[in-house]
Amino acid sequence: MARIVMKFGGTSVSNTDRIKNVACLVKAEVDLGNEVAVVVSAMSGTTDQLVVWTNAVAQMKGSSREYDVVVASGEQITVGLLALALQNLGVKAKSWLAWQIPFYTDCVHGNARIVRIDTSIIRKDFGEGKVAVVAGFQGIAPNKSITTLGRGGSDTSAVALAVSLEADRCDIYTDVEGVYTTDPHFITKARKIDFVAHEEMLELASQGAKVLHTRAVAVAALHGLPIQVLSSLDKKPGTSIVEEGELVEKQVVTAIAYSTDEAKVTLIGLTDCPGVVGTIFEALADADINVDMIVQSVSQSGNFVDLTFTVSSSNINLVCNVLNVLKKDLGYIDIVYNTMVCKISVVGVGMRSEPGVAKIMFRTLAECGINIQLISTSEIRISVLISSGYLKLALQALHTAYGLDANCKFIKSNN
Repeated sequence: MARIVMKFGGTSVSNTDRIKNVACLVKAEVDLGNEVAVVVSAMSGTTDQLVVWTNAVAQMKGSSREYDVVVASGEQITVGLLALALQNLGVKAKSWLAWQIPFYTDCVHGNARIVRIDTSIIRKDFGEGKVAVVAGFQGIAPNKSITTLGRGGSDTSAVALAVSLEADRCDIYTDVEGVYTTDPHFITKARKIDFVAHEEMLELASQGAKVLHTRAVAVAALHGLPIQVLSSLDKKPGTSIVEEGELVEKQVVTAIAYSTDEAKVTLIGLTDCPGVVGTIFEALADADINVDMIVQSVSQSGNFVDLTFTVSSSNINLVCNVLNVLKKDLGYIDIVYNTMVCKISVVGVGMRSEPGVAKIMFRTLAECGINIQLISTSEIRISVLISSGYLKLALQALHTAYGLDANCKFIKSNN
């Protein structure tokens, strides 16, 4: 007997037929003798509609207590329907909203973080042979207000619950068969990966891969929780996300992620003195703006610098407003920005020991006539910023160059 948390996203519960299908999947685990807790999202499109209605009334933009009250309501429908569907199959089941469990969070509305989960109710359900059907994406703050965890938060709900329950694994059901070498809707030669290390998945998620929420992967990695990503619409094996030591064979490059939500910002003519860059990024952080790639270049005279960095393209107007307020103090000459850019990242734990990975990336892009605007790296990742018009060409070329196409293997470089 195993203890499993099963999570189903919005597409998996998008209508009553799919909810009945999910009930069958849950029953199959129960029939194996497993203890099962289920975390569900709102039906596909429901949260978007709730956000539209909320903003039409008050333009709250995700920061209001009442915003969370409204957008958290979508999951209440799915937990009730799924519990009913399970009961109809003869499975003992009970629905719970996150505040009833409860999922304790901080007080940050629209993007709360889970502090602690009281699992006593669910453990009691297990003892009575019941399936606990729990609403994802939501929690309760110390002041008793309903909170939401941000988009993709149901993944985090499921993983955090699995950790708190000391579950054997967390199964994330979605509309794809698993984690692919790149976006299969974009690159037809992409193939499903059987095993991915937590660290690889964390890099992929943070660099644009939309299979799993970044915070969910971070929690799983911290606690060594195995995750399985698989489709709720077919019975094919999915992708297992495990600790690196469990990988039998480490790929040099496991997958390629990309992000089109990018903007490159350059501050021209900054005074080259201590504290200037810190002032800029402190102001951006205070405005809740995340900065990614950063490059600083010094003028020939040595008295001025140009500072270039990337942010989400949706934040570009806010970035300019924040920096314009600082212009008098910083004394820079101009702000230049470009939203017609994208980021491509190659990821693989095997990069730690394999030379020549960066050479292949740069050579491949050069042969395609693609100019690299910015570069950033980690121990297992190389990211480049390029013109968005070259995205598909770059992905196809790199996917082939690293041997990620179906029935191909990576050929070691002669370094």
